[in-house]
Amino acid sequence: MPLTPRQYFPPRLTSCFGKILAVSALSAALFAPPAFADNMADISTLIRAGQFGEALTKVDAALIQTPRDKQLRFMKGVILTEQNKPGEAIVVFTKLTEDFPELPEPYNNLAVLFAAGGQYDKARASLEMAIRTNPTYSTAHENLGDVYAKLASQAYDKALQLDSANTTAKTKLTMVRTLVGNNTGGTNPKTGVAVAAPAPVAAIAAKPAPAPVVVAKLDPKPEPKLEAKPEPKPAPKVEVAKVEAKVEPKPKPEPKPVAKAPVVSADQEEITNVIYSWAKAWAAEDVQAYLAYYASDFEPTNGLSRKAWVQQRQDRIKGNDNITIKIETPKVTVNGSTATAKFQQAYTSKQVRSNAPKTMVMTKQGGKWLIKQERTGS
Repeated sequence: MPLTPRQYFPPRLTSCFGKILAVSALSAALFAPPAFADNMADISTLIRAGQFGEALTKVDAALIQTPRDKQLRFMKGVILTEQNKPGEAIVVFTKLTEDFPELPEPYNNLAVLFAAGGQYDKARASLEMAIRTNPTYSTAHENLGDVYAKLASQAYDKALQLDSANTTAKTKLTMVRTLVGNNTGGTNPKTGVAVAAPAPVAAIAAKPAPAPVVVAKLDPKPEPKLEAKPEPKPAPKVEVAKVEAKVEPKPKPEPKPVAKAPVVSADQEEITNVIYSWAKAWAAEDVQAYLAYYASDFEPTNGLSRKAWVQQRQDRIKGNDNITIKIETPKVTVNGSTATAKFQQAYTSKQVRSNAPKTMVMTKQGGKWLIKQERTGS
């Protein structure tokens, strides 16, 4: 049964890797004049409230007074990204890297935007620049690993297109898909696009000056004088009786059994993809797509009718903001046209937070795996 890493389904902007793009309190604002600090606080509040239009208006007005301010320009790039204007955001972050090449954060955010557009070579180059600027920037290291995994997935997929009988490439592709959240990067129709949150927008702060390097001076020391030593007297000869010892041959160790990798069937992989896509639709508040994953003979819990259950799900999904679904270690058992999937589900919204095991009974209808029953709890 396949074991997959954690998959994150955020409410808003996403890329192929990383965390949610969020604006944190910028440390440089602490050293700014009070009026400037208040203005930055207002902009941050508008961004957190999702009022990106008003936030952008305030940023543009402030940039008229201070057009080279890196804090305001960085904020503008974040807002444009949140407004789904990647082209304009890329222009802002690119200009920041030209004017302030010592800052790693604009390179990281450029990589997120490039990856979201499928430009993984550009994303890799941007992340390498971020790491070169700050070798301890852990977010850039993690994102770079995900980009390499994505590029590997595309390469293995291409190898299978050229040689479908290449079992080694197929095994490697399955492993990489599991690593990057079942994202094929190719043309395999069975695999959906896994949603992961974009890389965080780190605060731009002034870098502290490096500590001075103290070089210790070596004082010259006089070379020691060589004194003549008396020749040692030869030690007396001691005859030792020889004892012949028989060496017993050591038994050869038995070979250890080699652990075999678990076999993942096509149905297990397809059901795992269905679970991730179902969670993605839920987190995106796409009720129509969410309900499409349930079978026509789905059996709601608590004795509800199908119509009442549908109305209940519409009210609960549409009435919540910032829904996040996290699926951990799904295990799938297939028996003919019926399957059972067990996994850990973490649900977070503004009103509710839960983390509990979940079981789904799946049925194959019309060539698709759909949900027939579901229950939460062990």
